[in-house]
Amino acid sequence: MSNQASLESLVFLLHTQAVMQLGLNPFGEEKAEPQPEIARHFIDMIAMLQEKTKGNVTMEEQRLLENTLTELRFRYVQAVEELKKKPAEQNG
Repeated sequence: MSNQASLESLVFLLHTQAVMQLGLNPFGEEKAEPQPEIARHFIDMIAMLQEKTKGNVTMEEQRLLENTLTELRFRYVQAVEELKKKPAEQNG
């Protein structure tokens, strides 16, 4: 990734923020408490970018948006399911 502002760098930034808010720190540091509502905001921002740029991106950029959204939505569902299990485990 270059230092120039690009759609790729913006998607990477939003992806990193979403992953961190899901409690999955990509940099190997201590995991933070998941904040799925904030992660959802970053995921929704990427979805909005995809919608607003439709027809005005390269095939590579379109794939980047699609793949990023697929991954983050999957991770979001996993994180929410894990959070739902925690109270049950603590009460069990």
